Amino acid sequence: MHLIDPQAHTRRAFLRRSGQLAMAGSALPFALNLAAIGEAAAQAAPGDDYKALVCVFLFGGNDYANTVVTYDDPSYNAYSAIRGGAAGQAAGGVALAKADLVPTLLSPTTPLPDGRQYALHPAMTALAGLFNTDAKMAVQLNVGPLVVPLTRAQFNNSNKKLYPQPPKLFSHNDQQSTWQSSSPEGSTVGWGGNIGDLVLTQNSNALFTCMSVAGNAVFLSGDAALQYQVSTGGAVRIGSVTGGNVYGSSSVKAAMAQLVQQARGHALENEYNRITKRAVDAEGSITSAIGAAYAAGTFPDTGLGRQLAMVARLIRGRATLGTRRQVFFVSMGGFDLHDNLIANQPGLMKQLSDAMAAFYRETVALGMADKVTAFTASDFGRTLASNGDGSDHGWGGHHFVVGGAVKGKQVYGTPQVVSINNDSKLPGYEGHVGQGRLIPSTSVDQYGATLASWFGVPAGSLENILPNLRNFGGNVNGINYPKNVGFLA
Repeated sequence: MHLIDPQAHTRRAFLRRSGQLAMAGSALPFALNLAAIGEAAAQAAPGDDYKALVCVFLFGGNDYANTVVTYDDPSYNAYSAIRGGAAGQAAGGVALAKADLVPTLLSPTTPLPDGRQYALHPAMTALAGLFNTDAKMAVQLNVGPLVVPLTRAQFNNSNKKLYPQPPKLFSHNDQQSTWQSSSPEGSTVGWGGNIGDLVLTQNSNALFTCMSVAGNAVFLSGDAALQYQVSTGGAVRIGSVTGGNVYGSSSVKAAMAQLVQQARGHALENEYNRITKRAVDAEGSITSAIGAAYAAGTFPDTGLGRQLAMVARLIRGRATLGTRRQVFFVSMGGFDLHDNLIANQPGLMKQLSDAMAAFYRETVALGMADKVTAFTASDFGRTLASNGDGSDHGWGGHHFVVGGAVKGKQVYGTPQVVSINNDSKLPGYEGHVGQGRLIPSTSVDQYGATLASWFGVPAGSLENILPNLRNFGGNVNGINYPKNVGFLA
């Protein structure tokens, strides 16, 4: 079930128009499609009441066990034995050496029960600093898609109506979609877009409510809100209208610009030109809003660093864009490390850590730190057991939340038992489904509801955005499943 919004007719009308154009053989650039929802905007002057959510998606399924690493002696010893031991890396072991974890050891304000301790991957010194020193980063343990709370026995139960599971577990495309939209591949509406549906009227141009710097993502598609895509260099231009000269001639360019924007008598031609004009206007607005690029060194010169730099420029230009509420999407790839985990994960972890820390620092410089929250997501976690040189597809994983409103220097969620044999000390809870694949103890719906509540979504709308949330909200199987996990003030 999705949000019912009075502006939904706008998108339906646009889709009808797009269908007509497709039948006529016309092919609209995606930028034109996005521009069509401008008519959904209500006039609302931007002010200081601004908030933004920034989803940092890690495509490929990040290895949870070497990202947030168990550090207390009993847990670390079990981790090291299962993963082949750091001393055995040359022979295919994938455990990190404990001595290398000292600089990134987490010191939460509230110690974890049973003396449990965690450290971040050794390459993540920047995020460890945001946790320990700035107290503006939180760790959410073992989060992933769930329909209802599950134990291993319930997971294995043949009555899937009584104990429903997320569809197509362990599949990259399907779990990417499920994380972003609560449905497998083919879904057309995401919970980020549904959040955008609720705030369209707070922005004077609804087109800039949901923005991606990482291409198309179902996360940002709502019932009324569609995503506007930009590149790390700015708005995507329609070359023959706003780009350089056409065939080397400014006159040809001017003629093309006039032809594709002027009013026409034919309905289909007029619709095409009207949408083109909006796309041109939108590109001009973005170019004006983002201003000059940041000085070298402000953000890392990496894929994620450049994406987050563009998000910061868009936030910096919020007054020009007329936005008070925005949802952003950025991403990294390369996390499907069935092989070469020890060799390849450090670079990925450093890129993630450095870029998110730089983004937070820039929100501080903009005076917007408490108004912007960034969070990670991924297809799934991976197996605790090594496959020899890496790890295989899993389920639950550990994630990060960064921002001025984050109740940081805390580890949220239920610490997992470091085992591949399902020997749990938690009452009624067997936390693995083989090879150390974690059954999530926090659902994506709980994670998303916590973010959405901070963003301003009313409690009564949360279950429309996150449909499985109704199945959580109390103690089940010996674990507490609150609707709001509590990591945001």
